[in-house]
Amino acid sequence: MTNGFKWPGGRNPDDPPRDFLERLLTDPRILLWGVIFLIAIWLGSGFYVVDPGETGVIRRFGKELAKTSPGLNYHLPWPIDQRNIVNTERIRRIEVGFRSGAGTLDRERKATAESLMLTGDENIVDAQMIVQYKVGDPSKFLFRLRNPEETLHVAAQVALRSIVGQATIDDVLTVGRTRVQAETQLFFQRLMDNYQSGIAITEVKLQVVDPPEQVKDAFHEVVRAREDRERLINQALGYKEDLIPRARGEAQKVLRDAEAYKEERILKSKGDAARFLALYEEYKKATKVTRDRLYLETVNRILPKADKIIVDPAIHTTILPLMPLGLNVLPDSKPAPSSDSQSGIESQLATQPFRQVRR
Repeated sequence: MTNGFKWPGGRNPDDPPRDFLERLLTDPRILLWGVIFLIAIWLGSGFYVVDPGETGVIRRFGKELAKTSPGLNYHLPWPIDQRNIVNTERIRRIEVGFRSGAGTLDRERKATAESLMLTGDENIVDAQMIVQYKVGDPSKFLFRLRNPEETLHVAAQVALRSIVGQATIDDVLTVGRTRVQAETQLFFQRLMDNYQSGIAITEVKLQVVDPPEQVKDAFHEVVRAREDRERLINQALGYKEDLIPRARGEAQKVLRDAEAYKEERILKSKGDAARFLALYEEYKKATKVTRDRLYLETVNRILPKADKIIVDPAIHTTILPLMPLGLNVLPDSKPAPSSDSQSGIESQLATQPFRQVRR
């Protein structure tokens, strides 16, 4: 007994289920409320949230309609509108030449078919590369590429092989590695732009670039020898850069010394010429006296420590004079006349047959 209790719709708990279903289907009020409830759920399914760093792409009957920004948004429910939410800030990555797998014994398994490639000088290298990218245009990323990850992987191999194939093995392994990375990134980005993929390549990094295992040791010996050669060349260039400026400085010093010596000689020559001209003027005034004085000064300068005896050749012309060479006394100590005239000096010389000059 239910004591008069009834379920919504007038159903008595004791009534059979079949009768209850029939009442639901035949009662218009129940059907109306049911339809309203279903419509509310259907309309409510159009609300969605776009997180920061994401972009929503709305399609209406399969055709792109709009892009939505982060926050609470709404679109007409399925099947009228459909949405795709793409993270445009997350950095994604692909691996070329190896695969990293968590939880495996070999965390980085080489993909030999991808890693072995030929350089421009016909050497084989084993290269492994990581590419980082993000979605720049969600619409192109969703609708232009059927399989974006696979397309990226193949295009990355094409870009790397193209650049390595134009470089020498020295460029790839040593000094040109950074340039190879930059050119690979540019080539890769051009490929993605040509595909209209909506993908922006943020970084290309060569993880490992080595010769094949079979010749790795020999190749490393060659690389070390080349490094030694470069080191010696750099040392020689450093010595050259140190020696050349020093030599130039010494050359400039020699030139300056030569210029100074030149000026000194010129000035001395001018002084000697002026002195000679002045002496010549005096010589013209008293020719014999000046000549005798110059002669005596020259003898005194040449023989500064020797005794000098002056003989007047005008007096002793036929008889060899006997000169007291051992004496240190002048035979005539009379002072010379004060007059500088030629006649006074000649008379003095005439009265003194010889004289000894002390040291």
